[in-house]
Amino acid sequence: MYLTRNRFTKKCIQFITVIGCLFFAASVWATNSINGIRVWPAPENTRIVFDVKNKPDYKYFTLQNPHRLVVDFANTKNTVALEKLAEGDPRIKLFRGSQSKSKARLVLELNQSYQLTVFPLAPAGQYGNRLVIDLYDKNRNSVVMDKPTANLGDIVIGIDAGHGGEDPGSIGGKGTYEKRVTLAIAKKLQTLINNEKGMKAVLIRSGDYYVDINRRTSLARQKNVDFFVSIHADAFHTPGPSGASVWVVTKKRADSELARWLANREEKSELLGGGGGVIKHTADSHLALALADMSKEHSLGVSFGVANNVIRELKKITKMHKSTPQNGNFGVLKSSDIPSILVETGFISNHKEEKNLTWPKHQQRLANAIHLGIKNHFMDHPLTGSYFASIGYKKHKVRSGESLSVLAKRYNISMNKLKAINNLKSNSLQIGQTLKIPRTG
Repeated sequence: MYLTRNRFTKKCIQFITVIGCLFFAASVWATNSINGIRVWPAPENTRIVFDVKNKPDYKYFTLQNPHRLVVDFANTKNTVALEKLAEGDPRIKLFRGSQSKSKARLVLELNQSYQLTVFPLAPAGQYGNRLVIDLYDKNRNSVVMDKPTANLGDIVIGIDAGHGGEDPGSIGGKGTYEKRVTLAIAKKLQTLINNEKGMKAVLIRSGDYYVDINRRTSLARQKNVDFFVSIHADAFHTPGPSGASVWVVTKKRADSELARWLANREEKSELLGGGGGVIKHTADSHLALALADMSKEHSLGVSFGVANNVIRELKKITKMHKSTPQNGNFGVLKSSDIPSILVETGFISNHKEEKNLTWPKHQQRLANAIHLGIKNHFMDHPLTGSYFASIGYKKHKVRSGESLSVLAKRYNISMNKLKAINNLKSNSLQIGQTLKIPRTG
């Protein structure tokens, strides 16, 4: 009996030892895990984001015939189903993978060869450790955006919906993503502008994907945008602050960008406005600086002009956090050659404003205000050769609280002249009445 019990005890010890070794081995090689894979197709690239438990230890290589990208994650276990990840993506045919004790291998079967960027990201905001892969079309500089065909004399407005793709922007208390709010307002603004005779709109981001900050302005430049508006929603670490605001680039940031371009003016003269040809070829650096500085100052002036008009319209439909244009060091506003503003449509961190920002009717009001602000500036100061410049008068629809004297003062015209132009017999005006206003330059 004793020998039998002793043998049984030894067998138990051996069994427990084997199981323990297996668990120990598993804990050694599976020190990391892939917990999520997100695929973001865009017009000129696809971004793949691997959400990993710890900082990734990885290697990658490409294969031809057929085109494949292979990524090896050392000491990692993949927990993500791969079968449907490539559905709807124009660049990736299929995800497949294999697992061993030493690594998790992910294979991306591709439609063709792409420019490749691979980099890790440390935890930030709602995200933990990530490995990011960007597949760029090799002919991406010739990508056609969703700009309508512009007629001669159209003022082209670039509309930038902030954030996108794996970058949600700020997130409200109810889980509202800034990227969705900005795209919804941008699309409504696009429709308004395209319905306005003499104006056309270009959407920098037309779907849920990320566009690099520097790429946003270069895309606008490729499409000969006359003005650039970037739409965002503000946030704070407490729900108290509220209201909209409008921002323009700081003079320091514009000067810094201008200096960088001037240092390389042989290649970058097209970024310096109408005097670009002279700037490129002149041996007189003082002349080059003067022409470029004039372009920058004109751009800043237009930016402030539009900002003031947009604020005037926003005040009618929402609370303002700041009642005058603010200076900001935003990367998306850095271009010296393109007048631009950034509109913070409200605080997504404020419970009431988060609700408003998801309400289509309020989104439409915000789009209307931005549209009118931009339109009013270019009606007052039309671009040479534009349709607006061909109109001798602009139109004004009378609103509640406006009188003939108020409008005469606003448009710097005498009451008698305003009455004569509109064949008015008295000083009385009716709400909704349309007046012709002569241009002031």
